Amino acid sequence: MMFFDIEVNGKTIKARNGETILSALERNAISVPTLCHIRGLQPSGACRMCVVEVEGRQGLIPACSHPVEEWMKIRTHSPRVIKARKTNIELLLSNHPDDCLYCESNGNCELQKFAEDLYVRERRFYGKKNKYKTDPSSAAIFRDPAKCILCGRCIRVCEEVQDITALEFIGRGNEMQVGPAFNKGMNLSSCINCGQCIMVCPTGALTEKKHPAELQEMLHNPAINTIIQCSPTLSVTLAEEFGLRPGKDIEGVMYAVLRKIGFDHVFDTSFAADLYIAELTNELLNRISSGGKLPMFSSCCPAWIKYAEQFRPGLLGNISVCKSPQQMMGSVISNHFTQLKKIQPENIYSVSAMPCIAKKFEAQREQMTHKGITDVDMVLTTRELARLIRLNGIDVQQVESEMADQPYRTRSASGKMLAVSGGLTEAVIRALHFRITGKDLPLKRIPELRSSKAVKEFSIKIGDFKLGFAVINGMGNAPELLNEIESGRNDLHFIEVMACPGGCVGGGGQPAGKNAGSVRNRIKAIYEIDDKEPVKTPYKNPSLNALYETFLIEPGSDESVNLLQTNYQKREVLL
Repeated sequence: MMFFDIEVNGKTIKARNGETILSALERNAISVPTLCHIRGLQPSGACRMCVVEVEGRQGLIPACSHPVEEWMKIRTHSPRVIKARKTNIELLLSNHPDDCLYCESNGNCELQKFAEDLYVRERRFYGKKNKYKTDPSSAAIFRDPAKCILCGRCIRVCEEVQDITALEFIGRGNEMQVGPAFNKGMNLSSCINCGQCIMVCPTGALTEKKHPAELQEMLHNPAINTIIQCSPTLSVTLAEEFGLRPGKDIEGVMYAVLRKIGFDHVFDTSFAADLYIAELTNELLNRISSGGKLPMFSSCCPAWIKYAEQFRPGLLGNISVCKSPQQMMGSVISNHFTQLKKIQPENIYSVSAMPCIAKKFEAQREQMTHKGITDVDMVLTTRELARLIRLNGIDVQQVESEMADQPYRTRSASGKMLAVSGGLTEAVIRALHFRITGKDLPLKRIPELRSSKAVKEFSIKIGDFKLGFAVINGMGNAPELLNEIESGRNDLHFIEVMACPGGCVGGGGQPAGKNAGSVRNRIKAIYEIDDKEPVKTPYKNPSLNALYETFLIEPGSDESVNLLQTNYQKREVLL
């Protein structure tokens, strides 16, 4: 690749042939603001915030869409450029709601940040205020069109990254807004609740659904036992919300903080991930030995499940019948823990803290209720949990580590691996090897499954079985392989699907505004935990073995089927 010199702000930097000005600037640690750009996608040049001054050009040039040229002399923050950017922000604010103090994105809003950076301290332009109705119809996403600045990021990530197309531009001119088809409710759209639109929204136009008052009431109700479970991902992500380095593992501190908030019992969903792997492996072995439907698909990602119900109903029979770890944990708490502690199930309030907003949708599914008791009463995102901690005035950096509660305290390394794309498949291979041979998998890691590729494939011989595995990393990468399966491809036995790129570490409920480096650090932290953990498979988890011995009997037992399995049906997409 050819490099050449360009001049930026009087200094010479290296640029690559064919790259954009913005790319060259970012690679050389020169920051230029943008409101419409999404790294990795073709530039749209819509917001004009990234304009720069190029010697010899009469007008300002959008850095995101203009290629570098060898002769260029660029000024990124000249008075002319600053004035243009400031005017853009002022125009966006002219009809924007003046409710920053009440906005969910207050303090984490790009529009607010740019207004501060550009020292916008008076209103020079007056426009008619946006007064669109809010859309609370979705179980997971809250939409406030009045705060939308028409950057188009949500539309692009939904269509080009996730391949869903639930959002689009509606209307024309000054009547234009962003929403589902025909401007109907999100609950009628093809939305799979992955939340990637929330992650790229620069304002408060798209946020997760929240119920903070209900939780606070339960935490202070002495008649209610409040129980919380924490996703395998949370311990390596929550630290970012408090200014600590991305990927820092604060598992023990997190448990202590949750007790200080007032939760009566604190559990690790990684235990339920071990339970999920054990049940999933048993189901896969049964399908292989009895000629059941193959390949079998994972069932732990609720956004993928909703996608399959809407767009691939013919594959529903291939999806594992196992509930997700969140729902398994909720079911075990409602039916085993309450029995153990002699608590009435109706007197518990079961909360889960997840990196995913689709879990909110999953928790309210009709299939997730047993004898009138829901598996999980409330789902908090990573962002919501951080807000709850701050609300209760707890200094995370001053808290000593504690352990999760019994009887679900211990987990294997495999339980933690579900946080990353490819982690579930690696965990299933370890479990299969142990089930078939009685020995641990000799491979400490499977590099083919730890890459960032869109679709990963791996085959291995275990005992008399030669097994094929595939991993779909992000919903937008699913169609090609799914088409092959529907067309008769039969060399695969198990396929893991994670709707969010990178897996749960990149979920729609994670800290907003973080870059790809943050996600990489979370992934690295999970693999470091795996390297250090001596117990690699669920079958060596003493807490899990005790649960089977005293309650569930064995994977696939009648009790397991009753409490840990579910079903899915074709879902009509109205819009």
